[in-house]
Amino acid sequence: MGESPTDVNARMAERVRELRAGRGFSLDALADRSGVSRSMISLVERGESSPTAVVIEKLAAGLGVTMAAMFEAPSAVTATGGPIARRKDQPLWRDPGSGYLRRNVSPAGVPQPMQIVEVEFPPRARVAFETGARDVRIQQQIWVLEGTIDITVGDERHRLRDGDCLAMQLDRPTMFHNPTRKPARYAVVMASDPTRR
Repeated sequence: MGESPTDVNARMAERVRELRAGRGFSLDALADRSGVSRSMISLVERGESSPTAVVIEKLAAGLGVTMAAMFEAPSAVTATGGPIARRKDQPLWRDPGSGYLRRNVSPAGVPQPMQIVEVEFPPRARVAFETGARDVRIQQQIWVLEGTIDITVGDERHRLRDGDCLAMQLDRPTMFHNPTRKPARYAVVMASDPTRR
């Protein structure tokens, strides 16, 4: 089921505006912190852009949140959430760059330091996140449910297959690549620690 791309863009527009305002950042300040142009941020905040995963990750790093937080509903909506996230209500988004599909599995608005995301990664697809260190330390584990995925963290490449799990910290550029002709499916479990690195 899931939301249409227009709905997801509208949700993300509100969320980016809310996070930026909450941190007291101007468009220029967020552009400086994220490496995303002021005009692109403006397009995202108006819901007039379908940003790629790479752009969303840069904005998340500039705002000091996980990428998963960018897909959450604004605070006023998540406050009424509850402890269960039904599959039909979990935000679903397809990266226009690589075609990978991500689902925010965790209940929104529940004050916990971890988040779970499910990813379906197409055959031969590749996504490279350039973002390195952040103000918040983010630990994540990638658990492969089906298929094969290569993950490069800094200079280290790891090939993961069914059942394998990689623990890593989001502090270096990271690349995800499916080297096979079959889709890969994996879960990402993230925990944030407000303590600086």
